[in-house]
Amino acid sequence: MRGRATRRCERGARGAATAELVVVLPILAVVVVGLSWLLSLGVAQVRTVDAAREAARAVARGDDAGTAVARATQVGPAGTRITVTSGPDGVTASAVAAVTGPGGLFAFLPPVRLHAVAVAAAEGGS
Repeated sequence: MRGRATRRCERGARGAATAELVVVLPILAVVVVGLSWLLSLGVAQVRTVDAAREAARAVARGDDAGTAVARATQVGPAGTRITVTSGPDGVTASAVAAVTGPGGLFAFLPPVRLHAVAVAAAEGGS
């Protein structure tokens, strides 16, 4: 009699573990996707900063602003907008990019706007 009760208890424990796993796996998947999105946002922010820096340095070297913006747009995430302002002391470049969720999974959320500003001293020439 005692052996049957123990076997039933073991089966119930295995079933409970399976049920818990079924509940936890979707939550774990959502956490992994969310963390991957945060990682992709970090990478996109670095690319936005690089785009602003590239534009500011190119114009400070004396390159044409249109050429510098075109080159910097290639560095930044897709859809990056860059504005460059030149003054007597230096060049300021601002880059703005909108990033959506990975694979359209977060389409219900508005895109995240990333912004970066870079300043470069004008290189002296005669």
